[in-house]
Amino acid sequence: MAANNSSMRSLLVIRSLKMRMRRVLVVLAALMVGSAIVTAMAGVYFDINQKMSHELRNFGANFFVGPSGEKSLMPYSDYQKILAKAPKDSLVAASPYLYGMVQSDLEKVVLMGVDFGSFRQLVPYWQVKGSWVGVSFDQRNAMIGQKLAKKLELKVGSTVNIIDGQKKHQFTIKGIIDSGQEQDNYLIVNLNIAQQWLNRANQINYAMFSLDNDHGQVNQLAKSLSKQFPHLSLRPILKVSASEGQVLDKIKLLMGVVAVVILVLCTLCVNTTLTAMIGERRREFALQKALGAAHRQIVQQILTETLCMTVVAIIAGIVIGYVLAQILGESVFGATIDLRAPVPFITASLSLLAAFVAAVIPTMRAMRVDPAKVLKGE
Repeated sequence: MAANNSSMRSLLVIRSLKMRMRRVLVVLAALMVGSAIVTAMAGVYFDINQKMSHELRNFGANFFVGPSGEKSLMPYSDYQKILAKAPKDSLVAASPYLYGMVQSDLEKVVLMGVDFGSFRQLVPYWQVKGSWVGVSFDQRNAMIGQKLAKKLELKVGSTVNIIDGQKKHQFTIKGIIDSGQEQDNYLIVNLNIAQQWLNRANQINYAMFSLDNDHGQVNQLAKSLSKQFPHLSLRPILKVSASEGQVLDKIKLLMGVVAVVILVLCTLCVNTTLTAMIGERRREFALQKALGAAHRQIVQQILTETLCMTVVAIIAGIVIGYVLAQILGESVFGATIDLRAPVPFITASLSLLAAFVAAVIPTMRAMRVDPAKVLKGE
C-alpha cells in the first residue's frame, strides 16, 4: 500500500511538472541565478583573504625593524635571525637598509644599500625607467633616483664612480627610479657594497618586511619577536596593515549584501511563480481532498516538486557560479578562485531555505482549498 502511495505521488509530481513546464522553467531560472550568485560570492569570500592580501602588497612594506632608543644602527645578524623566524607562507619580501654619504665623480651623494633580491616586491609602486637590479650579489650595476640622475646628467647605461681617496668603484646605471619620495635623490646599490664603502660591516640602519596580513600575521610577528629582541624596535606600519583589514572587511560585507539581496529577490520570484502554479491547481487539490487525501499528503507533494526543482537549480547554479567566480577572480585579482569546501554546502543550504520559504504561502493556500466550493465551481 505504501509503495502504491509512493508511486502515485511520484506520478503526480512528474505530471504536474510536465504540464506546467513554463512556470517550472521560471522557478528553475530564479533558483539557478540565486545559487550561482551565492556560489560566486561565497567562493570569492572564502578565497579573498589570500588574493586580496597579495593585491594589497602593492601598498608596500607593513612591518618595520630598527634600533631602539637613539641608536641609528642595528646588527645585520639580527635582521637575518628575524628573517629566519618570519612565517615563510606569509613573507612576501624583505630588505635591510643602510645609508651614508659618499663622494661621486662630481659631488657627494647619499648611498643607499638594499638587498635587491626581493626589493622590487617591497616597493612595487616605484616607477622605473630601464630595469631593476635583480640579484643581491651584483656589484657592477646600480639604480639612481630621477632627481639625482638629472642633477648628475646620468641616463640608463651611464657610468658613475664613487671615490674614497685612491679607491674607486664604478657602477653602470641600470634603472632610474621615480618613487615620489626622498629615494629620488639617492644612489641605490647592493647592501654589501654599501657596508664596505661606509665602513659598516655587519650593520644596517633598519629593515622593512612585507607580509600577507589576511589573518593578522603582522601583529602576531611583532608580539612573538618583541621578547626575543628587546633591544630592537619591532612594529607594524599601521597605515598599511590597518587599511588591509578595513578593505577586506568592506569587500566581504559587500559580497554578503549582494548575495543576500539576490537571494531575497529570487525567493520573491519563486514565491510568485509557485503561488500562480497553486492557483492553477485548485481543482486538482480539491479532487484529491474529496477522494480522501490528507493535508500532509498534499504538503508532501508540493514540497517534493519544490525539492526536485531546487536540486536541479543548485547543481546548475554551482557550475555557473564557479565560472562566474573565475571571471571575477581574473578581472579583479588576476588569479583564479579556488572553490573552498564550505561553498557548495552554503549554496545548497541557502538555496533550499529560499525555496522552502518561497513555498510556505502557496502551500498554505493549497491546504485551505475547500473541495465542496471548488468542485461546485464557486
